This record gives sequence, C-alpha cells and structure tokens, in this order.
Amino acid sequence: MIVIGLTGGIAMGKSTVAAQFARLGARICSADAVVHRLLGEGGAGVAPVAALFPQALTGNHIDRARLGRAVFGDKAALAALERVLHPLVAREEMRFAAASSRLGARVTVLDIPLLFETDAHQRVDVTVAVTAPHFLQRQRALLRPHMTPEKLQAVLARQLADAHRRARADYVIPTGLGKAYSFAHVKRIMHDLATRSEATRPVDGRSPRGA
Repeated sequence: MIVIGLTGGIAMGKSTVAAQFARLGARICSADAVVHRLLGEGGAGVAPVAALFPQALTGNHIDRARLGRAVFGDKAALAALERVLHPLVAREEMRFAAASSRLGARVTVLDIPLLFETDAHQRVDVTVAVTAPHFLQRQRALLRPHMTPEKLQAVLARQLADAHRRARADYVIPTGLGKAYSFAHVKRIMHDLATRSEATRPVDGRSPRGA
C-alpha cells in the first residue's frame, strides 16, 4: 500500500482533490475530521485540551469557536495546543493507514494541512501539494463563515509559503483551472503509483510498504 500525504494552504482545494482521489479508489483520512472527533463528545483530546483551556469545555466536548478565540493571536497558547493535538492526530492517522492496509487498499491519502510544518511527510510514501493563485485562495477563504482578513492572515502566517510547499512535494496539483483539470492530475498520479506498485512487487506476490 502507498500512503499519500496531501497538503496545501487554506482554501487551496484539498477537500476537492481528496474527493477525486476517493473516486479512484483511495481511502481518505482528513486531519481536520480527526480533530473534530478528538474534540467531540468523549474524544481523546477533550481532557488534555480542557486542562489547558478550561473556557473551551462545554459538557463533554470542546467548543472549537471558544478554543479558536483562546489561541487567536497567542503564539504560546497555539504552540501548547499543537503539542497536545498533533501527536493524537498522528496516532489516529497511523491507525487509519494500518486499517486500510488490512482492508487491502492500494492507496491511502492522509489529508494533512501542516504536512511539512509538522514533519508528517516523514510518515508517508509520497507527498502531493495542491495549489491555486493567491487571489483565488483569498477569495475562497473569505467566503467561509466567520472568516475575516485578520483570521486569514493569522492562518497563512502559520503555514509554509505555497512556493516552498510546491518545491518540496513529489507532485503538485493546480486547482485554479477547474475540477476537470485537477482531476486529470489526480488520475495521472494514481497511474504513476500503480505503475510503481507493480514495478516493486516481489515475484512471490508479497508487497513491501509503499508497494
């Protein structure tokens, strides 16, 4: 099985590209969805996050809006939150990949916005970055509920510059020219990975990691 690390800045189109990989048979794990579960009712992240930010605790879950307000503009608070959440997210991603392997999946995609920033690229076989022009990224982002220019700037400040992300990725998928164009890139990547998988498959039929 090949594990893809899918990344890109805010509003670059990761969700759309992840769905396109899924159309071609890949199993998808979204880091954002994992965080939702961790901070949801009874999630493994509730207690440690509540210990840091008790004002964000509501019942048995973390109110993400309150949590966002608690860390917004506070680098130390954000770093403390990430020290708690990032290892929990990584553990869930690896569990997902292991389950995918047991199910016989050929490709698993881990959608990780901070793939390079958190060194998560070391846990995957292939990296894919999605990209779009800055004006389009900004336009998309500001259409999101509760997003403001100030919040957007804070998010961008935490993320690797798009040019650096593209330079480090094994594959780059543009999303600014329509879904058909990006889907063509996804199909090409899946074909490349299938070819690689066949080329590295041992004669006895067993597959090493990444094949």
